[in-house]
Amino acid sequence: MTEEFPALYVVPTPLGNLADMTQRAIDVLRQVKWVAAEDTRHTAPLLKHFGCSARLLPAHEHNEEAAAQQVIARLNDGESVALVSDAGTPAVSDPGARLVARVREAGFRVVPLPGPCAVVTALSASGLAEPHFLFYGFLPARNKQREDALREVAELPYALVFYEAPHRILETVESLVSVFGPERTLVLARELTKLFETIHSCPLGEALPWLNADANRQRGEFVLLVSGAPAAGDDGEGERVLKLLLDEGLPVKQAARLAHAITGAGKNAMYELALALKES
Repeated sequence: MTEEFPALYVVPTPLGNLADMTQRAIDVLRQVKWVAAEDTRHTAPLLKHFGCSARLLPAHEHNEEAAAQQVIARLNDGESVALVSDAGTPAVSDPGARLVARVREAGFRVVPLPGPCAVVTALSASGLAEPHFLFYGFLPARNKQREDALREVAELPYALVFYEAPHRILETVESLVSVFGPERTLVLARELTKLFETIHSCPLGEALPWLNADANRQRGEFVLLVSGAPAAGDDGEGERVLKLLLDEGLPVKQAARLAHAITGAGKNAMYELALALKES
């Protein structure tokens, strides 16, 4: 950290594995005088582990506006501040966005650091072939509102990415099946970078039996990734034909080519789907 002026540093912290902390993030946390933290009790051991002596101030969803004014006061005194959440990148389905906005409005510089982010980590290992993705974050807790929200994105051709807590994972997967149907691919990524990290890919219709087969599979924080809606004119027929061809033992390339010729589904999409089906 070489800047000679006060700034707010947005600092990603590990999802679980402390070795994922970047050297730049450690340097910033060691040099700033203040750290605005989602949960000071959670962040204090992290700072101690990396030898950081900064003072902590709470900045969570219930006090974000007040915390922003505290941060601006520190910046006005010429003291830089780091913003952290409990895990991952602040302001990505975590507190921080309003605080950042207020700091920018006050005329101070906001310096983002790259680092751990659950959505990108999960996407990189998902095997989903869509060139675009929509990060939704947490769905509504109530069943009707959750399914209404899912219907709004059901026809999008993008990979869809959601966060979910363990106590709601079963009902959320039920809603995904109800709205999207059983054929689209679901990737369940839980406990990323931690000891019991699990990344499981299956058709949506097989997800609940998999989760219920072992209660441990329902534990931990989840990233849920759903393949995009089938291309117009396909309505799942390409995937159905592709599965039949693969079940008959045809090689991936040949099965994809035939599925494309029979149904008109995109050749590249059929090939990528064939690879995913073969792997799962």
